[in-house]
Amino acid sequence: MASGDFCSPGEGVETLQQVCSKQFPPCNLSEEDLLQNPYFSKLLLSLSQHVDESGVSLSLAKEQAQAWKKVRLHKTTWLRSEILQRVIQELLVDYYVKTQGTNLTAEDKKFHETLEQRLLVTELTQLLGPSQERETPSLLGLEKADLLELMPPSEDFAWMRARLQLEVEEQLKRKCFTLLCYHDPNSDADSETLKAAKVWKLAEVLVDEKQQCQDAKSQQKEQLVLLEKKSAIYSQVLLRCLALLQRLLQEHRLKTQSELHRINAQYLEVKCSAMILKLRMEELKILSDTYTAEKVEVHRLIRDRLEGAIRLQEQDMEKSQQVLNTYETLGEEFDRLVKEYTQLKQATENKRWALQEFNKAYR
Repeated sequence: MASGDFCSPGEGVETLQQVCSKQFPPCNLSEEDLLQNPYFSKLLLSLSQHVDESGVSLSLAKEQAQAWKKVRLHKTTWLRSEILQRVIQELLVDYYVKTQGTNLTAEDKKFHETLEQRLLVTELTQLLGPSQERETPSLLGLEKADLLELMPPSEDFAWMRARLQLEVEEQLKRKCFTLLCYHDPNSDADSETLKAAKVWKLAEVLVDEKQQCQDAKSQQKEQLVLLEKKSAIYSQVLLRCLALLQRLLQEHRLKTQSELHRINAQYLEVKCSAMILKLRMEELKILSDTYTAEKVEVHRLIRDRLEGAIRLQEQDMEKSQQVLNTYETLGEEFDRLVKEYTQLKQATENKRWALQEFNKAYR
């Protein structure tokens, strides 16, 4: 696909967007971004031919698949050994539990003791490891040959091994049935033959269910990527719509704003005039209710009397002011005469009092 294919919207842009959503991290590339950068679009398309859906190169993905295959093989081998060892340990634990409550037969005791002895010696031998690779002396100076001497007799081991196979099979069968009943509770009432048939197909059923879950996760991932893409597109569309609405609103508002202001001013003016008239009417109503005709006449008489009293007081004040002005023209001589008059008046009063007292004494 040439770079010119990305310069016009169409199948090329849609194909590249699908490739980016699957093989590259979600970057929300829009058609506008791809159309404005045709060489970058061509680079992404070229890279998509050398990577897989996870974004890893094809050669590395091949090596990774081989490595995972080896890991799964080793994991399977280890799981087999681990399962067998745990089953054997569970058999020994069950033996210890039974010894506490029931009497076991001689064969059961011999079987479990031989199994325990064999398992213990084998584990200790593995812990010691090969003697030629060991640089430090072993614990307690034990060698592998010392441990092999503790092995049970070969006849007992052969007999124990034959019975162990049956015990392990029985234990594994019980575990498989338990797993089957956990996966399908309706199988609890089935016969052992039917349960065995279902267990035989249980692995395939689990693989199918796992694949379905993985497919569902993949679909969910694709849906999430598609949802993010649509969310980005819808967000851009909404932003453009909001910008358009804002522009239209501003244009229409500028045309009608002056007329709206004039109407609002007239409305407020009329409302203010009505409010003033209403307040004046309330004021006159309060005055009318408060001052009746009789009260007004009484207040008028009181006001006339007060005004007459005020005029008389003003006349008295004018006369007193004239007298004070006359006295002020005399100056210090008037003050001296006032003091002398005060002294003479006080002396006269004293002598008059003394004369009255004298007359009272001779009566």
